[in-house]
Amino acid sequence: MNWNIELSPDSVKFINLNHLTHNVVTDKIKLALKKFRGEEVNIDIRKLSGEWEGFYRIRSGKLRIIAEFQFEYYRVYIDKVDWRGNIYK
Repeated sequence: MNWNIELSPDSVKFINLNHLTHNVVTDKIKLALKKFRGEEVNIDIRKLSGEWEGFYRIRSGKLRIIAEFQFEYYRVYIDKVDWRGNIYK
């Protein structure tokens, strides 16, 4: 099944300002989806709680991605992409 990956305006702005490619983020999302399917992949992903209930954090070096996976609709919404020290502010 094909998944729809949507990025928030803030995440697009961060990616463009830091001269990153969208592939950096989408590749991590694809790895996370493989992990959810039960495949053995090397990705650091955690379910968040509190204010970020229902979201997952993906860690890639100093980069953090906060995304919501809507499994019933095959949709991923990337809410924030930022550096480690700024992501939760």
